[in-house]
Amino acid sequence: MAIEKNTESRRTKKSERARIRKEAKKARPRAVLRNHAASARKVRLVVDMIRGQDVVTAVRTLAFCQKGAAQPVLKLLRSAIANADDLGFDAESMVVEEAFVNEGRTMRRWRPRARGRATRIRKRSCHTTIILGETAELEE
Repeated sequence: MAIEKNTESRRTKKSERARIRKEAKKARPRAVLRNHAASARKVRLVVDMIRGQDVVTAVRTLAFCQKGAAQPVLKLLRSAIANADDLGFDAESMVVEEAFVNEGRTMRRWRPRARGRATRIRKRSCHTTIILGETAELEE
């Protein structure tokens, strides 16, 4: 009896924590791009430019960026802005609170080399996440 009761309380605590985590995720508008066929190192260069900027400046920055990863990140940012609008936030007053790039799956291909050997080609991918937050305006 005591074991079952203890297990039940643990289950309740676990489900309560999961519910709190889920609510915290809903509070902030976000967008995720998975399995983007570019290396995380290259995409991080672009994402680092917009982290901490307001969304209007970030869109302008990405629109004129010469990097190849700028277009998918711009599309992702516009998706996050649309998500913020759907959640009832004022999209124009949002700021890029968090933006990060994680490594994704790496496909391995083989290239023939001299003397019957082969070398591995790594085709890297990444997962990009943008989370928007509200600007803390100072009232004076």
